[in-house]
Amino acid sequence: MRNAFFATAALALVALAPSVAAQNVSVDVRVDRLEKEMRAVQRKVFPAGAPLEAEITRPAAPAIVPGSPSSTPVADLTARVGALESQLASITGQVEENSFKLKQLEDAFNRYKAEQESRAAPAVVPPPAVAPSAAPARPAAPRPAASGASEERKTAVAAIERPSTGNEADDAYSYGFRLWDAKFYPEAQAQLKATVDKYGASPIASKAANLLGRAYLDDGKPALASVAFYENYQKRPKGDRAADSLAYLGEALIQLKKPADACKVYAELEQVYGGSLSNGLRGMMDKGRTRAKCTA
Repeated sequence: MRNAFFATAALALVALAPSVAAQNVSVDVRVDRLEKEMRAVQRKVFPAGAPLEAEITRPAAPAIVPGSPSSTPVADLTARVGALESQLASITGQVEENSFKLKQLEDAFNRYKAEQESRAAPAVVPPPAVAPSAAPARPAAPRPAASGASEERKTAVAAIERPSTGNEADDAYSYGFRLWDAKFYPEAQAQLKATVDKYGASPIASKAANLLGRAYLDDGKPALASVAFYENYQKRPKGDRAADSLAYLGEALIQLKKPADACKVYAELEQVYGGSLSNGLRGMMDKGRTRAKCTA
C-alpha cells in the first residue's frame, strides 16, 4: 500500500513538471520581451544615453517571514514582469509628453522659417524710386525722363512737413504717418522702420510697427506686411495697436492665399481681444472670416 502511494505521487509530480516548466518559459518570454521594449523606448527617449537603464533590474527579494513559504522562480519572474510593466507605462507617458513638446517646437520653427523667408523677400524687390540707383531701373526709358520723375518725387516728399513738437519719438511716428497718408509708401516704410528700430521700447513703437505693416500692405507687399504685423503682436501684445496688427495680419494672410492660417489668427484675435475690440476691427474680422471661409 505504501509503495503504491509513493508511485502515485511520483507520477503526479512527473505530470506536473511540464506544466510548471511551461509556465516558467512563458513568463521568461514575457520578461525578455518587456526588457527589450523597455530598452528600445529608453533609447528613443534618451538617444544620448538612457538614464533609466539601471531601473531594469530584478526587484529586491521580499523578506521571508518565518513559517511562510519561500519565494519561487515563478513568483520572482512575475514580480519582475509587474515592475517592468509599471516602468514601461511611466516611460510611455513621458514619450507622449515629449511628443507634444516636440510638436510645439516644430510649429515654432515653421513660423520662424516663414518669417526668415519673408525677410529675404526684399532682396529681389526693386529699390524705391527715390533711391539714387532707381533712375536706371527701366533701361529702355530715357535717362533724363527717369531723372526728372525722381526729382519730382523728391520735391513732393520734401513738401511733407516734418513735425517738431519736442517729443522725438512722437515726431518720428507722425512724419511716417504723413508720408503714408500721402501714399509715399516706400518713404513711409523707411521712416517707420527707423522709428521702430530707434524707439522700440517706447509706447509709440506699437503704432509705428503696425503702420509699417500697413504701408507694406498698401504697397502690395503682403509677405513683408505679415512679418511686421506678427512681430508687433508678439513683441508688444499690450501695445495700442496689438489687436490692429492681428486683424491686419489676417488680411495679409488672405492676400497670401493662406485662408486656414488667417482663420487661426482671427480665432486668436477673438480669444485675446474679443471683449475690447472696436466696432471697426470687429467688422474687419467678420469680413475676413467670411472671405477666408472660416468654419468657427
